[in-house]
Amino acid sequence: METGGNSLPSVGTDGTKRKVCYFYDTEVGNYYYGQGHPMKPHRIRMTHSLLSHCGLLHHMQVLKPLPARERDLCRFHADDYIAFLRSITPETQQDQIRALKRFNVGEDCPVFDGLYSFCQTYAGGSVGGAIKLNHGHDIAINWAGGLHHAKKCEASGFCYVNDIVLAILELLKIHERVLYVDIDIHHGDGVEEAFYTTDRVMTVSFHKFGDYFPGTGDIHDVGHEKGKYYSLNIPLDDGIDDESYQSLFKPIVGKVMEVFRPGAVVLQCGADSLSGDRLGCFNLSIRGHAECVRFMRSFNVPLLLLGGGGYTIRNVARCWCYETGVALGVEIDDKMPQHEYYEYFGPDYTLHVAPSNMENKNTRQQLDEIRAKLLDNLSKLQHAPSVQFQERPPDTEFPEPDEDLGDPDARHDPNSDMEMDDPKQLDELSRIQNIKIKRENIENELKDQEHYKVAADHAKAVEPMAEEILSSKALEIGPMAIDEPSSIKAEQDNPNKLSTVPVMMCPKS
Repeated sequence: METGGNSLPSVGTDGTKRKVCYFYDTEVGNYYYGQGHPMKPHRIRMTHSLLSHCGLLHHMQVLKPLPARERDLCRFHADDYIAFLRSITPETQQDQIRALKRFNVGEDCPVFDGLYSFCQTYAGGSVGGAIKLNHGHDIAINWAGGLHHAKKCEASGFCYVNDIVLAILELLKIHERVLYVDIDIHHGDGVEEAFYTTDRVMTVSFHKFGDYFPGTGDIHDVGHEKGKYYSLNIPLDDGIDDESYQSLFKPIVGKVMEVFRPGAVVLQCGADSLSGDRLGCFNLSIRGHAECVRFMRSFNVPLLLLGGGGYTIRNVARCWCYETGVALGVEIDDKMPQHEYYEYFGPDYTLHVAPSNMENKNTRQQLDEIRAKLLDNLSKLQHAPSVQFQERPPDTEFPEPDEDLGDPDARHDPNSDMEMDDPKQLDELSRIQNIKIKRENIENELKDQEHYKVAADHAKAVEPMAEEILSSKALEIGPMAIDEPSSIKAEQDNPNKLSTVPVMMCPKS
């Protein structure tokens, strides 16, 4: 097994070219959290501009995400919470004070123009990336995603919708096991909480711990019931540098890959762990941060790269541009190319910035103890946990627009890269629509959910949230090509039937 994390060429070990896709919506940079708020979606537009001027867009398929619909978001989030996000506006928020408090929307997570559209866009990109991986791509990138704090019933830490959980649920339709790795400076609490009781998703979070938001992620938080030891938390102190970080990352994640053997990996690349971040206190260089991407790429497992935190936006753009190059196997010149945001990168106008001379409060002894503890936890796991095979939701294959909008006969965008000419696919679409109509006639109040019913004797046995995931109609989020579209051939014969995944419920108020 490759453990060095060295850069790979743009072709895999099987000799075929790496298929990389990248999701970007030109409107994403227009969303604005408000004056003085550290979260700035403009950083996504800056990143995209750098990618373009560094010539990286020519090396991958560039896609516009199809926005996630309400019922897509409700595969994880509570219906009333999503309905609230859809309806709230800056003009109406004063009339919904109780709801704002209930759903934790306010100071950290403000109401701003286009809030719901913003959520639809970044969630659509992450789920679209998962769909592309399920249909044969090697790497998918959505720098607008990675908002890991959002909970089932509430916003948290600048995050409203947890696109990561939705993407993992999509990956679980094909893959028995999915690994989530988080290198944001903040603990990935929303994702960990969602999968805390399952052995089909392992979450690994490297984060600042101790009097720091969100205050969770103790090394002793290891999961519960079936999920025991499938949550790994690596608590770190201020000033950690590249060498110290990699002394934990590579042995721990390398052992996880050996023991857990995931079918797909989701890597949240929050850039607030970089040196000099506005809200961070780590001392990683861009190369040190990107070494995590390089290492995960070396395993040749389908990889979804997502954004996350990052509040010194010129460094965020630098980092995610460089990491896109790592994903592609393309080395980028350190000299900053001339582009519309060139003035942001003065006075050096280089891609890389030197880390500071801040003190590293992580001692060698502390790092050794953390590494030993987590490797011991991993030793308690069976290799590649067995999965009880059951009925699973159908594959997401069709980018179906909202039935209430547009011509019902024009169900497929001719610019989309999703094929609709295959008779089997058309038959499947017809079957899905027939089931939907039948379901609406039986229980009209659930028509927006469009759940498939499993056998009654099995439905009583599944866990509360697992039934929703099991029986939910497949997400119909599909990517729309911006540049040269290439067809996706859906796998017609897939004998695997995956088990259900328990997702944590929100606490009762």
